[in-house]
Amino acid sequence: MRDFRKLDIWKNGIDLVKRVYQLSDKLPSEEKFGLRSQITRASVSVPSNIAEGCSRNSEVEFKRFLEIAIGSLFEVETQLIIAKELNFIKEDELESIFSLIQKEARMINSLINKIKNS
Repeated sequence: MRDFRKLDIWKNGIDLVKRVYQLSDKLPSEEKFGLRSQITRASVSVPSNIAEGCSRNSEVEFKRFLEIAIGSLFEVETQLIIAKELNFIKEDELESIFSLIQKEARMINSLINKIKNS
């Protein structure tokens, strides 16, 4: 069993959650049960799936949870794009969070490839 708290991909996932929650505060109150709920749940799913995967005994299962985490990461990115397209969030507010998403995606993909090749 791995200690997920020591993994940089988990730490970055936690940073992503904090950033998403900060941005979601800018969404209209009528989006509380719509886009805001969806985007925060998807962001929480990223580090949560990394942590859950760490509890698994096989590399195949760990890889599967990493794949779910990256799917959630792309879901967050899509929802942020939607929020921007709906003029809820300005593009300049998204630059740093998109960089964080890209960094997280590279790190997760790298770990997935490392597991595949081992």
